[in-house]
Amino acid sequence: MATAASATVFVSRLPSTTATVTRCSALPYLPPRLTATSFSPSIKHFSDSRKPFLLQTKASSEDTSSPVDANELFTDLKEKWDAIENKSTVLLYGGGAVVAVWLSSILVSAINSVPLLPKIMELVGLGYTGWFVYRYLLFKSSRKELATDIESLKKKIAGTE
Repeated sequence: MATAASATVFVSRLPSTTATVTRCSALPYLPPRLTATSFSPSIKHFSDSRKPFLLQTKASSEDTSSPVDANELFTDLKEKWDAIENKSTVLLYGGGAVVAVWLSSILVSAINSVPLLPKIMELVGLGYTGWFVYRYLLFKSSRKELATDIESLKKKIAGTE
């Protein structure tokens, strides 16, 4: 008898199955899912059916450039490669750059695994950024000084100085 009494207590706590499901009107209406049989080989049918849902933008500039032809790109690269006299040096520098990136990745991951070191490095970076802004970007005369330093560096790299 005690089990029947406890069963009636649990039965009264169960939710009723006559609850109706209401649709929230704040959600947008979604179109029905497309099945494999509803795909059409016609591109026109697809573009017409999806027109209201697509946002199309076109970027343009005054300088209209023609699309790059892959064959033209490869022939240009081949000509430049053939014009290089010391190919072994170029390959050595390229391989060295790949190895340097790989080693720096290993170094950064090793530093990142030390518990407090990443936060300290962030503070050092923020401090240096603050100093750079104060030293070179805050005042007009220091901005001019930075611009002249950059121009002289460009001339040194280009070999015109």
